[in-house]
Amino acid sequence: MPAPVPASTASGPPVPRGLNREILRLAVPALGALLAEPMFLLADSAIIGHLGTAQLAGLGLAAVILNTAVGLSVFLAYGTTSQVARQIGAGNITGALGHGVDGMWFAVIIGVVLAGIGWPASSLLIGWTGGPGAVAEYGTTYLQWSTLGLPAMLLVLASTGVLRGLQDTRTPLVVAVAGAVGNVGLNLLLVYGLDLGVAGSAVGTVITQWLMAGALVLITVRACREHRVPLRPHLGRLGGVGRAGFPLFLRTLTLRATAVGTTVIAAGQGEIALAAHQVVFNIWNLLALGLDALAIAAQALTGKALGAGNTTQVRLLSRRLLAWGVWAGVVFGLLVLAVHSVAGSAFTEDPAVRAAIAATMVVLAIGQPLSGWVFVLDGLLIGAGDGVFLAKAGVVNLLAYLPAAAAVVIWAPGGTAGLVWLWVAFIGVYMSARAVTLGVRYRGDGWLVTGG
Repeated sequence: MPAPVPASTASGPPVPRGLNREILRLAVPALGALLAEPMFLLADSAIIGHLGTAQLAGLGLAAVILNTAVGLSVFLAYGTTSQVARQIGAGNITGALGHGVDGMWFAVIIGVVLAGIGWPASSLLIGWTGGPGAVAEYGTTYLQWSTLGLPAMLLVLASTGVLRGLQDTRTPLVVAVAGAVGNVGLNLLLVYGLDLGVAGSAVGTVITQWLMAGALVLITVRACREHRVPLRPHLGRLGGVGRAGFPLFLRTLTLRATAVGTTVIAAGQGEIALAAHQVVFNIWNLLALGLDALAIAAQALTGKALGAGNTTQVRLLSRRLLAWGVWAGVVFGLLVLAVHSVAGSAFTEDPAVRAAIAATMVVLAIGQPLSGWVFVLDGLLIGAGDGVFLAKAGVVNLLAYLPAAAAVVIWAPGGTAGLVWLWVAFIGVYMSARAVTLGVRYRGDGWLVTGG
């Protein structure tokens, strides 16, 4: 069994030069792929929006459910990345591909189960969102057809994780961009050319997702055949994928619970606060994609270095990556400050909502360097396979945030001031709690587990 190795006693190959180039080689294509992914729902929104308000609102309800299902399954990409990268670092390409194949099979199994549940339960799920009449009908139609793409969506996550573990982030970028472009053409054809409406948009996206999954699977199969790696699932390793992925699932669940809880509190502060919160939270998510690109590079490089047994390299990599994360946060923060007073005009004509957006974006800007630090630390520990700690830390961070959130509910005023205090609690308490828990773990050697 591999054991933690103190950095002071680490041995291994010499630390490579050009770390910045290596980080950028992985992070830049990863960022491009991350930015391409939201284009699917954005394109669907633009196309469906011209059909009518009820159709667009129905898409919004279905999107919440789909994003939750896929978001909670992101461990398929993260877990596969760290496992494959560790095997690559250990010089075991067949083991790396074997782990990748099993991760992809696991994704298909989960996707089929979710689709089997989602299709008959679509009406019930949409009903829980409270959408009225025609909105609920359109939402159910979109969600039902979209469930047929869930196995493909999860297969894309897992196969992307395989390629990231193999230190290849360019191929997922090419597939993601091609998918985003193809999705627009298919949706226009099915929605307007064949007059299939909301169902046509969902079907077009499903077809695109399966084509993307097929392309990524084909690349993996080709590599497996080259190295004579069996394509059938290995029951023992499938169980390992589940055991490794479950802690990352719990970690993601705590993140999702925090996001949903924060939105619920914003809703209680009134219509203006909720509208502004949605805009600011979308900007937060957009900025998070840039920081996630560095976290993905951290996952791939950390797993590979630990697989090679070189903890000295991991420490050097981590310091460099953390510096990148903080400075990226500084740049993002300055950009947000530069546009905070005018950003609201791109989203609303309501002066009260614009003022709330501007005030809250100041808090968002101040918190970006901290966010950069947290995101990279998260990526480092995921790459090290430290999922059990991340799950526990997620629960601790959520519990630390609850009193601050409760204080906002009890004492903060409504409207803009209340929203600002809510984001102060989110950044100042929740993100700070993540920084502390992850930082304490990082300073020790318990996560530096070496070997394949």
